[in-house]
Amino acid sequence: MHWITIPSSFMERDSSSSAFDYDASMIPAIVLAAGRSSRMGRAKALLPLGGGETFLTRIVGTFLDAGVDDVVIVVGHERDEIVQTFAASGLPARFAVNADYDRGQLSSLLAGIAVVDRPGVSAVLMTLVDVPFVSAATVRAVVDHYRRTRAAVVRPTSGARHGHPLLIDRALFGELRAAEHDSGAKPIVRAHASAAGDLPIADEGAYLDIDTVEEYARAISDRSIAGADDARPARRPGSL
Repeated sequence: MHWITIPSSFMERDSSSSAFDYDASMIPAIVLAAGRSSRMGRAKALLPLGGGETFLTRIVGTFLDAGVDDVVIVVGHERDEIVQTFAASGLPARFAVNADYDRGQLSSLLAGIAVVDRPGVSAVLMTLVDVPFVSAATVRAVVDHYRRTRAAVVRPTSGARHGHPLLIDRALFGELRAAEHDSGAKPIVRAHASAAGDLPIADEGAYLDIDTVEEYARAISDRSIAGADDARPARRPGSL
């Protein structure tokens, strides 16, 4: 695994470990975008949403709007096209390359954690590139809930549904690293999920996972999706 930093208008590649400095309690975000998107037939990170946005740029923009200072995108399949397309957006983010992306989402999550796991990090936010319509308000609510409860896992909930972003306390990083790739992160998340960490959220975008061409077409045409067509608000200063 190596990382790629994209500062505004140009791309810098470096095979060394991350030099990003955390000078306070930080909660970075990891976006998993390494898979083959076989059911969609093309990379979901590159799918357009209108207004010049793609799935990936919208997700990163949402985290930035919510005050997340460090966003790491894990790429694998079609990584060069994804990185080059994203670089044109001018959004600040870093890329971690997961060469073992066929081993599943856990391998990508661990690639992201390897980049962000530094002194000062208390937890990470994790989301999938499949979930582009989550709102900045939801991201802020998840982080605020974690700071109030210090629950090991914080996740949006609506009835029996669990959404994104998922927040994982740093105390679980070791368990994730020791987990079986065939099982993934789900057994660990389920083992540490709690009533204290489950956060009722009405944001439908937090639960909308788009995997197929039909789901994509339906999502684009559905104007009831919270925040899908709203103008992006001004970014708020401050770190998570």
